[in-house]
Amino acid sequence: MSDTLLVEPSAVSPTKRAVGGLLRSREISVAAVLVLVIVLTTLKNPNFLFSSDGWRDLLLTPSLLLLLAVGQTVVIITRNVDLSVGSTLGLTAYLTGKLFVEYPGIPVWAVFLAGLAAGAVLGLVNGALVAYGKVPALVITLGTLYIYRGIFLTWAGSDRINPGDMPSGFLDLGTKTILTIPVLTIIGFVVLAAVGYYLYTARGGRELYAIGSDPDAAVLYGLPVRTRVLSAFVLCGALAGLAGVVYAARYGTISSGAGYGMELQAVGAAVIGGVAIFGGSGTVWGAAIGAFLLVTINRALPVVGISDFWQRAVVGALIIAAIVLDRVFSAREERRLVAARDEMRNAK
Repeated sequence: MSDTLLVEPSAVSPTKRAVGGLLRSREISVAAVLVLVIVLTTLKNPNFLFSSDGWRDLLLTPSLLLLLAVGQTVVIITRNVDLSVGSTLGLTAYLTGKLFVEYPGIPVWAVFLAGLAAGAVLGLVNGALVAYGKVPALVITLGTLYIYRGIFLTWAGSDRINPGDMPSGFLDLGTKTILTIPVLTIIGFVVLAAVGYYLYTARGGRELYAIGSDPDAAVLYGLPVRTRVLSAFVLCGALAGLAGVVYAARYGTISSGAGYGMELQAVGAAVIGGVAIFGGSGTVWGAAIGAFLLVTINRALPVVGISDFWQRAVVGALIIAAIVLDRVFSAREERRLVAARDEMRNAK
């Protein structure tokens, strides 16, 4: 029996293990639901996908939520959450418009950098209070949600930024495509690939997972827990700032309601995409698929004649189902590991 246990793992090729893991992954399941929603809605109304704007909107509309979900995933992996990203988005979107108003000749790339920097500073405040103040992230970011929104409302007041206040070259980013793929979506995919690569390959990325799996053990092991948690919030804030610039390019008009409620959508997208709300597992790829699924469902339900109430109910049901499934899968994995450990002990 001992020989069998030693031979069986090596008998399975790496390719088969990879394919098997892929087929069991939550990301594939969520992607399958996304494809099913698109197919069924397109059968109901072919214009949903095959009209001149259908394909573009399918890719463009989720670009904002994609950026927020990627940043939120990094924070959730560390067993924290950032509820201020919607307010950060609104604040940086208005900042973007004001920069163009106050400095008409400012380069577009400088505005993008300003949005990233402003978001990173707001994320730094959150991260410092959580990592060094040792206050629960839920409490801190709920507070900064209202603080950042209050600053935004005080700054903007009843004023708003109009498309005429921003250069056409910047606004063109909201509609421009490259090989039928919107530029703003390409920006989201580049960010997704960069953050996903970091989490999967870099030592710092793996340490974020270790911290989320067991924060106390991470401290005992000597991992730089405070620094990693702080960096996660800074990255999340920076991506929310980038989303604010994208919002300005996408919609052109920026009022005091910009970004309102998007923090819950970002958390929902991550959770639906398989990111464990208790930290330690999940991928930005899954969060991205979750973002596309949420936005696509919101676009698809009116097409099939479902009321606004049921649209929200469906999204809520998806979030609850994702959390329940996560707990079920975690319990099953724990039982499997215990059974494997007992089997190895018996083999000895």
